[in-house]
Amino acid sequence: MAKLLLGLLLVLVIIGTASADNCDKDAEAMKQECKKFEVFPANPKLQPSPACCAVWQRADIPCLCKRVTPEVEKVWCMEKVVYVANYCKKPFTPGYKCGSYTVPKSL
Repeated sequence: MAKLLLGLLLVLVIIGTASADNCDKDAEAMKQECKKFEVFPANPKLQPSPACCAVWQRADIPCLCKRVTPEVEKVWCMEKVVYVANYCKKPFTPGYKCGSYTVPKSL
């Protein structure tokens, strides 16, 4: 029984580490490919590149949203983030919370 629990714990640690690594990779890819489309000022809203949309399609958005701090929100315009998500066909659900930003019911 102890070996089974130890094995299960090891699997959970490995999965958690892999998830953190993927989130780090997603964050770096988002910065590299999408930052120019998602930072202030709020206007104009530019159509994101295909490379940015590819990042959006594969990214773990809930993981990235957990990393959105008030400092991040001073640089990244959440209104533009929602615009890019919609454009890239991976929209947020209205009411979804990303950092302290709540996605409006209508844009």
